[in-house]
Amino acid sequence: MSEQPLMRGFPPAPEHQVTISNWRLPPFNRWAFSHVRHILPTAQIARAAVPVLPLRRAERALGRIAFQGPDGRERTIDRMLGETFTDGFLMMQRGRILAEWYDGSLTPSTPHIIFSVSKSVTGTLTGVLVEEGRLDPDSPVTRYIPEAAGSAYGDCSVRHVLDMTVSTDFVEDYLDPHGDFARYRVATGWNPVDPAKATDLRGFLVTMRRGKAPHGQNYHYVSPNSDLMGWILERACGRAYAELLGEALWQPMGAEFDAYTAVDRLGAARPAGGVCVTLRDLARFGEMMRNRGMANGRQVIPGWWVDDIRNNGDSGPWQRAEASKIAPKGRYRSKWYVLGNDRGSFCGIGIHGQWIYVDPAAELVIAKLSSQPQPLDDPTDFLLLAAFDAIAKAVM
Repeated sequence: MSEQPLMRGFPPAPEHQVTISNWRLPPFNRWAFSHVRHILPTAQIARAAVPVLPLRRAERALGRIAFQGPDGRERTIDRMLGETFTDGFLMMQRGRILAEWYDGSLTPSTPHIIFSVSKSVTGTLTGVLVEEGRLDPDSPVTRYIPEAAGSAYGDCSVRHVLDMTVSTDFVEDYLDPHGDFARYRVATGWNPVDPAKATDLRGFLVTMRRGKAPHGQNYHYVSPNSDLMGWILERACGRAYAELLGEALWQPMGAEFDAYTAVDRLGAARPAGGVCVTLRDLARFGEMMRNRGMANGRQVIPGWWVDDIRNNGDSGPWQRAEASKIAPKGRYRSKWYVLGNDRGSFCGIGIHGQWIYVDPAAELVIAKLSSQPQPLDDPTDFLLLAAFDAIAKAVM
């Protein structure tokens, strides 16, 4: 897909202006997703000051790999990239880049929003604080956020927050202009709002309503849980989320570029969906997870935490949920999807087509950044999983 003539000119023509009102809508999202800092307030996630070794390359012509999609049609990887509004796509095996592809407004040095892959970053970061003894995942949320007493989080544990098993009646409907999610987005600053009626993210979180079921019984995907998780991390270590992520993960991981996260009007970060990173650094993050938390010769994330993500957790809540159709034998653990296939694959997924996919058996990491028109697109998700599976089989 060719780049739209957006945000060109001084000023751009009205029909080509990207604003807070249209930035998540096509065709404006093609520009917006790699220019979030032009639209929203952000906080920097700093890379290390020392030079970073470039990623090694072992390029292969993988675009011609053929596979059958769930619709029964034959495709190639190259065709899939065009069909799925891909902005950036990188395949890495054993730490070497097999293929790297860019389109739209994305360049190798441009951060792109990863939406809910931010949750997987946050769940991974949590392991650092647990290892350091600053955070107990079995403790009640109110140990860290006493303001949450009386809300849905008032009688749940941090583990419930990590595994999306908090009982709440919050409805995550991205397209409902008047529902819970619309009010949540106003609080985050992602939707236009009358300044006289402005709210804030942390204030919104402590108004979340309790559901009827016991905590831990049902998998219920609720983005505010992950923003609360970021707030818990901040309280546990006394550092802002962006600073903590930079120092505990981005710098020791050997990120090539600074990242950043969206923040609300009071500076609260968006650990649920506001992190913006370059394609190569997203792949580095996936490679670190493939290597049990090792990067640059050091243990960045505790190996046992990665093992816990891959091997532990209760599959019952996940398998009782409608979301399990994407991985019927899978689980959700510490904000990662564990697919339950025979290669031990696990992944982070974000709306509009963001992916980090790790296949340990094939020693493969796939990073995909996209600007799909719709937030959710189940047929495309199934198509991508079929493509990733074909790639893994082709390189094993």
